[in-house]
Amino acid sequence: MLCCASSVCGTTAVKAQPATDGEPLQVREIGSFHVGGRLATISGLPEREITLLPGAPSMRLNPNGEFWVEQMYAQYVRLADPRARYPLLMWHGGGLTGVTWETTPDGRPGWQMFFLRAGHDVYVSDAMERGRSGWNRFPEIFAGEPIWRTMSEGWTLFRIGPADGWNIDPAQRRAFEGTRFPVPAYNPFVMQGVPRWTTTDRQVMAAYDALVQRVCPCVVMVHSQGGYFGFNAALNAPDKVKAVIAVEPYATPDASADAARVKDVPHLVVWGDFLEGNAFWTGGRSKVTVWQERIRAAGGVADTLDLPAEGIRGNSHMLMMDTNSDDVAARVQQWMEQRGLMR
Repeated sequence: MLCCASSVCGTTAVKAQPATDGEPLQVREIGSFHVGGRLATISGLPEREITLLPGAPSMRLNPNGEFWVEQMYAQYVRLADPRARYPLLMWHGGGLTGVTWETTPDGRPGWQMFFLRAGHDVYVSDAMERGRSGWNRFPEIFAGEPIWRTMSEGWTLFRIGPADGWNIDPAQRRAFEGTRFPVPAYNPFVMQGVPRWTTTDRQVMAAYDALVQRVCPCVVMVHSQGGYFGFNAALNAPDKVKAVIAVEPYATPDASADAARVKDVPHLVVWGDFLEGNAFWTGGRSKVTVWQERIRAAGGVADTLDLPAEGIRGNSHMLMMDTNSDDVAARVQQWMEQRGLMR
C-alpha cells in the first residue's frame, strides 16, 4: 500500500496536540449561512385543518405555493491569525451531520477544535437534506422517501464490533478487541443519526459546489459518503479546491472522470482498522485505490495513510471520534504542512 511522506507514516514522532492546546482561541468571527438551492412551486395539494399546539385554535393549511428548497447550512469559525493558507471545509458522511466533527460522543474536543487550534479557519456544514439544512416534501420535491439507520446497522457498518456482538443492552455488547471507539458512548453517538435519501446526490453535489464557489480557495476534508462529493468537488473546481483529505471515503467519481483535472490538487486518503473480511469496505476501498492510481498516473499526488500498516491498530470507521483521534488528526496536520498548505 502506497503511504504518504515518511514522517507522516510513523518514522518520526507525531505531536498529538497543537502547540496552543489549552490556551484560549483567538477568534475573529463565528457565524453561519445557507447556500445554494432553488425556488420550487407546489400546486394541486389539498388544504386541511391543523392545530399547531395543544389548546391552540385550529387553522387552515394550504400546502401549495413557492418554497426555497435544496439549500445547505454551513457554520464557520474564523481565527484572528490563521496559520493555514486556506480555510478547512469539513463534510460528513451518510445519515450524519456536521456534528461528526464537533465534540466526540464521550465529551472530548473533536476535530473541529483540533484543527482550529492547529491554525485553520474551519467550516462545518450539514449536507443538503440533513440537519439544519432541512429537507423537502417528498415525492413532490425529493424523489422517493428517506431511510434511517438502525442501531445495529451502525454497530457493524462503522466497524465498532461484529454483528453477533450487538445487543440492545449496553452491558451485553461485544466490540472488536482493541477497538479505539469509545464503546460506552455508542448510544450518544447514534443520537446523532438523521434521515437521509438515496436519490438526492445531484442536489447534494450542487449545494457543495455552491459552497466551494462562495468560500474557496480551500482544503476539503470529507468522511465516508462525503468522499464522493469531495472528490467531485475537486474535479468541478480544481482552481478552488487546493487539497482533498478523505477519511475512509466510500464511492468515487465516474469512470469517465478526467483525473488530469486534479493533478495539481493533492489528495490524502486515511484508513482505519478491521477492514479485512468486510466485503462492503474492502470493495469500497479498492475503488478508491483505483481513483488514487488514476490521479498518480496523471502526474498528481494521491497519498494514503493506512493506520494499521503504521502499527496503529483499533480504529473504527469513525476515526475522528476514536480515543486516539488527536493522534490521527496530528498525522493529517503534518501531511498538510508537508504539502505546503500552512503559512
